[in-house]
Amino acid sequence: MSQYEVTLLLGSNLGDTKKNIETALHYIEKEFGPILRRSDILLTKPVEFASNNIFCNIVVLIKTQFSPIKLLNFIKKIEFDMGRIEDSSVTNAYLDRIIDIDIVLYGDLKFDCKTLNIPHKKHLYEREFSRNLLMSIKRH
Repeated sequence: MSQYEVTLLLGSNLGDTKKNIETALHYIEKEFGPILRRSDILLTKPVEFASNNIFCNIVVLIKTQFSPIKLLNFIKKIEFDMGRIEDSSVTNAYLDRIIDIDIVLYGDLKFDCKTLNIPHKKHLYEREFSRNLLMSIKRH
């Protein structure tokens, strides 16, 4: 089976945010194997919604043979298992969250459906913090 390089962006702004990120990375490594590359952690203010809670963010590069939808389902399971109840794709609003994991890139694939858009255009073109994190793993 083919292996695809996938770029994920993780964010957390509730509880012990760094521990939340590390817990999610543990689940990802357990399922996919070693993380190929990871950015430094970046602390940022919330984007597109108001909150007093600062985000802890990281970008990682993994390899997977999962299809985009199967990968998304696995990611949603991690988020749910870690305590995330509300999903912005369902509520159409951003809220504070224990963990958020976005698929930013999936090899060279372009994929659009109701629940998933690859590449993730907001992270690639609109959000400066995301672009900085993405650039940091390309330099390694």
